Amino acid sequence: MLSSLRMLTGRQRRAFFASLAGWSLDAFDFFIFVFCLRSISAEFHTDVKSVAEGIFLTLACRPLGALVFGWLAEKYGRRPILMLNVASYSAVQLATAFAPNLATLLALRALFGFAMGGEWGVGAALALETLPARGAAFSPTPAGRLRDRLPAGVARVCVRLRSRRLARHVHHWRGAGAAGAVYPRWRRGIPAWAAGVSPQRASAAAIWAAVKNYFPTLAYLVLLMACFNAFSHGSQDLYPTFLQAQHGFSAAATGNIAIVMNLGALAGGICFGALSERLGRRRAIMLAAALALPMIPLWAWSHTAVMLAVGGFLMQFMVQGAWGIVPAHLNELSPPSVRAILPGFAYQLGNLAMSKMGPLQAGIAETHGGDYAHVLSWTTAVVAVALILVTGLGPEAHAAQLRVSSDR
Repeated sequence: MLSSLRMLTGRQRRAFFASLAGWSLDAFDFFIFVFCLRSISAEFHTDVKSVAEGIFLTLACRPLGALVFGWLAEKYGRRPILMLNVASYSAVQLATAFAPNLATLLALRALFGFAMGGEWGVGAALALETLPARGAAFSPTPAGRLRDRLPAGVARVCVRLRSRRLARHVHHWRGAGAAGAVYPRWRRGIPAWAAGVSPQRASAAAIWAAVKNYFPTLAYLVLLMACFNAFSHGSQDLYPTFLQAQHGFSAAATGNIAIVMNLGALAGGICFGALSERLGRRRAIMLAAALALPMIPLWAWSHTAVMLAVGGFLMQFMVQGAWGIVPAHLNELSPPSVRAILPGFAYQLGNLAMSKMGPLQAGIAETHGGDYAHVLSWTTAVVAVALILVTGLGPEAHAAQLRVSSDR
């Protein structure tokens, strides 16, 4: 990967890191909430399932954001809209730290989902249209996994500060939420580094016509992304709660395990991204999903922190290994005229289809005495098999031309 980055031009590197920063920071803000479900439920005197509705609302509102910001990116260009995305979700994330009650917090999570919704599609289009074809598989992988290490570290820091009474007047989930927005200037500035790609200035009518013409592709991509989102969110969103509720681990221990898991995710994304250049996108995705199945016992049924960390590392190596291929695979299957809107919209519609995954898992676990292990095990196994089948039956356009000329 490092050798591939050294081969890029300055403009290509700036586009790469601008997109990486956007993806990293939107997921930073998303996973801050995931790590704090139990803390929030304790403060607002409710159950985890009620707080987990915030995950549903975030995911459910992302398709609308993908549609609006994707259309704006086709009309006004990738770079300015990516900057708008980053500024928007930063502002909403800061507001969540001051939510006075659960209803307000959930409403803000819905707004955050809308603001976050356009990030993925616009960032992927910027990166993949700027990078050389051979670099396409590498562009999403570090961004997809580096992003998840940050919330674990911030959660650990906030918990430790609170335990030392340095932040005794601030609930740790609020401190973590505010931390997600302490760099708004930096986050707005990073996308500005990228030279970007000038858009075709496509009209709304032209975009709608392209979507209609490629509706079968859109329908397939939505189904594929529904499987992917269930695979990812189903294996990670409730895992911190599982560690704390079922094993009694502290927030600090949970953060340590999560960091190990996300190191595995980073490694898996890089390895399977490179492997997809040789095996093809579909085969690499199917291989990663199949290898996740034998990891389930170690991941969900171990009893010590060390073994759960090992299981988490291996599980996320496979889960996010498959995910690391998604941006290249979706953009290769999408027509150039709607590349900033179609992949991101399909991705977020898949999110919408599976947006109840977290609350559903939490509800089943809590009605069965807090048995998260069983729920995580069978839902992840079912989704992995579904992903293998849907991927195997779908098309592939490996090595499709993604770059556009600089005069666009």
